[in-house]
Amino acid sequence: MPIWMESLFALLALPEYGLSTLFVAAFVSATLLPVGSEPALVGLLVLNPQLYWPAILVATLGNTLGGMLDWWMGYGAHQVADKYAHSRVHLRALAFLERLGPKACALGWLPIVGDPLCAVAGWLRMPFWPCTGYMLLGKFLRYLIMTPVLLGLLPH
Repeated sequence: MPIWMESLFALLALPEYGLSTLFVAAFVSATLLPVGSEPALVGLLVLNPQLYWPAILVATLGNTLGGMLDWWMGYGAHQVADKYAHSRVHLRALAFLERLGPKACALGWLPIVGDPLCAVAGWLRMPFWPCTGYMLLGKFLRYLIMTPVLLGLLPH
């Protein structure tokens, strides 16, 4: 492993950088990149159990801000997506989103479909703040439920 990578990993592993690393992992995992934030969250909590609530809140904030970025990317990509406007999958997805409205963004935590869902909400120009509120709710509930489950699966 290159020296610069070892130095970066050593820096990010320090306890004072734990929450900031978690924030970055949660933010990136909410974008369209296939990265998960749960390993960073669980790893931080195994090393620092006293950070349980701050870690949940930081992960929720980072993941929500990543979802907001998805919304803005979708908003800006409206013209690019127009060339697919008549596909069957596209029309079904649009009907689903239009029926639910901003509430659909509460499903932004789902693997594979959640991040594009937030982007499509932006593309449809659904109201930004209601979408953000539902993203925040869904992502908070995800971390609130998944964290104790994942911690419970670890050997003690």
